[in-house]
Amino acid sequence: QVQLVESGGGLVQPGGSLRLSCAASGSIFSIYAMGWYRQAPGKQRELVASITSGGSTTYADSVKGRFTISRDNAKNTVYLQMNNLKPEDTAVYYCNADRVRTVIGRTSDYWGQGTQVTVSS
Repeated sequence: QVQLVESGGGLVQPGGSLRLSCAASGSIFSIYAMGWYRQAPGKQRELVASITSGGSTTYADSVKGRFTISRDNAKNTVYLQMNNLKPEDTAVYYCNADRVRTVIGRTSDYWGQGTQVTVSS
């Protein structure tokens, strides 16, 4: 069994910063990519940023230059540093682990439970 545990959400004023963390635990052999998605009320879930085990990153256009994704492969943990936050960044942020291979050879994707980020004055 693999679990993703997120932390770091909260309420912040426009222009402020938050750092999200997501730790994967369980019988993990490898994880191809880890990333963050978000879903605002009434909208579809969208990719915010992702990073492969080799360090290749992808960002949504709306967060480029403001958000930075990083990863500690040894700890199976991914981070999202969010700077210059805007009200439109308000959403539930979900951690994703893509192509998680377990020690018994199974490969699946996993999601965290979500953490609320609210940007408001």
